[in-house]
Amino acid sequence: MSSRIIQLIDEIEEYIDSCKFKAFSSNQILVNKDEIDELLRELRMKTPVEIENYKRMLANKEAILNDAKQKAEELINAATIQTNQLISEHQIMQQAYARANEIVEMATKQAQEILDSATIEANSVKSAAMQYTDDILANLENIIKHSIEVSTNDYNNMLASLTQIDGIVSANRAELNPPQVVEDEYDDSAEDAGPDVI
Repeated sequence: MSSRIIQLIDEIEEYIDSCKFKAFSSNQILVNKDEIDELLRELRMKTPVEIENYKRMLANKEAILNDAKQKAEELINAATIQTNQLISEHQIMQQAYARANEIVEMATKQAQEILDSATIEANSVKSAAMQYTDDILANLENIIKHSIEVSTNDYNNMLASLTQIDGIVSANRAELNPPQVVEDEYDDSAEDAGPDVI
């Protein structure tokens, strides 16, 4: 079962595979933010539509069962009408009774077969829809986890670079402004006083 969501996931994977690696890295890539944002935006827009489609498919289960019940009721009503017509005729009362039982039994059997078939079909549709939706969400979850990993690595690398640059800047400032040596004030005052006078 193909859908635009699967196509979008394929396009995102192809785009990520086509991205260039960052310098000196074998697991980090350079991503064009606008392109990846556009793909993710369309994916977000299409996901609710696809989920609504699967909800409608599940709702069809009820429609199938209701249709089967209606057909079963129609068959039973038709059988009942035929039974009443046959019973009303005295000459063939016994035959009518036997025939009516056969018709009711056949109608009940057919109705049960229709219900069983409808239930199996509806369960199959529900199971396929749930599996398909889970596959889509699993792929989306993997993409999000990968994006978080890449973003975290980029942030940590940037923080390490900034810390290193800050250390270099601090060292350069320290070289430009070395601490000044203050001469001993006591020694200066002793020299200025001159020789002692008695």
